[in-house]
Amino acid sequence: MSDNNKNIQAAPSLKEGMDANVHPENNEEYKGLVVNSGVDKQEIINPYLNRRRYARKQYSVDEMVEGILKGDVTMLARAVTLVESMIPEHQEKAQQVIERCLPYSGKSIRIGISGVPGAGKSTSIDEFGLHVLQRTGGKLAVLAIDPSSERSKGSILGDKTRMEKLAIHPDAFIRPSPSAGSLGGVARKTRETVILCEAAGFDKIFIETVGVGQSETACHSMVDFFLLIQVAGTGDELQGIKRGIMEISDGIVVNKCDGDNVKRCEMAAQGFRNALHFFPKSESGWMPKVLTYSGFYGYGIKEVWDMIYEYFDFVKGNGYFDHRRHQQNKYWMYETIENSLRSSFYNHPFIKDALHVMEQRVQDGEKTSFMAAHELLDLFEEMKSKK
Repeated sequence: MSDNNKNIQAAPSLKEGMDANVHPENNEEYKGLVVNSGVDKQEIINPYLNRRRYARKQYSVDEMVEGILKGDVTMLARAVTLVESMIPEHQEKAQQVIERCLPYSGKSIRIGISGVPGAGKSTSIDEFGLHVLQRTGGKLAVLAIDPSSERSKGSILGDKTRMEKLAIHPDAFIRPSPSAGSLGGVARKTRETVILCEAAGFDKIFIETVGVGQSETACHSMVDFFLLIQVAGTGDELQGIKRGIMEISDGIVVNKCDGDNVKRCEMAAQGFRNALHFFPKSESGWMPKVLTYSGFYGYGIKEVWDMIYEYFDFVKGNGYFDHRRHQQNKYWMYETIENSLRSSFYNHPFIKDALHVMEQRVQDGEKTSFMAAHELLDLFEEMKSKK
């Protein structure tokens, strides 16, 4: 055995449990080979970091109302978050803010924008908004409703990423909100959000629906003009004749009319015009128009807005504009009553316990769904009468 091998065998070895910073290579047997000792193991978390979580400042109703009336978009966003909260304390505070802002609302034009997913609603809103701000000035609020997942209950809220121009415009406010299971294409609290935006000085409100296609009645009941965005190749004239969203639209526009798609868009527009003749005359007396445009390239945007302002001149002239606003207020009174009754029922402590029991009986086949529902409603009435 060589001397070097003897030295290696004689050298102390690094055994399990030995300090990792001790290097046997620094032994006298290894002359000329030096390994510097490492530093001690450091804590992953900075010991000087203050780990206390600072509570966000809670603003009073007066502070919120004052900020909204001054046009403070940060305070407006906080108020909208309060309105969307499901916590009872937040709801009570939100209603106070809304009531204080109500006298300053109602001075905007409200435009609902809908269409099938992929029709280009967000891209079109970016062009529409920029055009109307340059044309008439003022301030624009965009309320974009994003569908919520039935499984995770979450929403991407990514519509703002397609509104690149409005996102940096000083006179635009974009607020994405989750639908949170609400039907009709809009969030449950969108109506209240409109009031807050109007009180903050926004004289133009765009409401972008989730694009569910056939059940946009909720959005129609809170806007002055309902614009339907279509694309070519989604169906024939029979599809257009079907009742639903086509029947409540005040204007129809066919998007993506550019390049080699122009001919198809013009044919689709003519098909929609033909379909509109089968519908009864609208209550306002207005005959919806069908136009083509390109939201990506900005072609035809001026013509779309000429149509919208022509509609406003028409309905304000015959008094239908105010009539529609009054009808919408009545609709939302009944809608609020229904939501309050539903919330009162499901949040009743006795009903919460009874629901689980009744669910199990329905699943076990002991009761039908209708019998179980009637028994729960009778129980709710009984509990209320005992108060």
